[in-house]
Amino acid sequence: MGQVNFYDRQLSRYEIERGDHRNFIGGMWDEVGELQFEFLKEMGLKPHHKFGDIGCGALRGGVRIIPYLDAGNYYGLDINASCIEAAHHEIELHAIEHKRAELICDDGFRMRKFGAQFDYCIGVSLFTHLPMNHILRCLIEVAPCMAEGGAFYATFFLCEQAQLLNPVKQPRGGVVTNFDSDPYHYTPAQIEWMAGQAGMTSEHVEWGHPRSQRMVRFTRREGGGSGGDASAGSV
Repeated sequence: MGQVNFYDRQLSRYEIERGDHRNFIGGMWDEVGELQFEFLKEMGLKPHHKFGDIGCGALRGGVRIIPYLDAGNYYGLDINASCIEAAHHEIELHAIEHKRAELICDDGFRMRKFGAQFDYCIGVSLFTHLPMNHILRCLIEVAPCMAEGGAFYATFFLCEQAQLLNPVKQPRGGVVTNFDSDPYHYTPAQIEWMAGQAGMTSEHVEWGHPRSQRMVRFTRREGGGSGGDASAGSV
């Protein structure tokens, strides 16, 4: 899968040791990292669950989630090899090696490489940077790796159908999103269609991101379950 945004740049070891990776993956390290963690717990994540972090980056959320989970239950995947290196650096800084987080670099969302069935997955600030075909690939790859009743939570920038082809200034944070360039926006109908192509359903879940990224919960049609209670509506 080819690169479609800035994320192909590889950080040097010096940049990682200096902590530059915390801004490279979007900044707001503490705010968004804590938001992810608290959201997942609200959705029902427990220590015994198998958890997949898709586009895990340098573990902005992972450094909070890994200590909470039982050892061996965190699986992180990212396309950027230097971010995986930075993730290992963060694991050492936080002294959580004993939690045995499994991290891989992969350019096609191949979660099957882990050989696990996931109760929960998340992709924060992932689909906001990807065109539709890349998102479809991710959903199609992830769907068969979800446990029965499992949920995959992913963020999007949303727009109305009438705004689709135009730049849209998101209401919080001032991010301007686009139809055909990064950062991307999508309509609820497009998201629902993509879910259907992967044999999944989608629904909006409130979570309060500071830059107006909206959370969508994907579940396998045959699973018939979701990750927890939330104020939700069809997407």
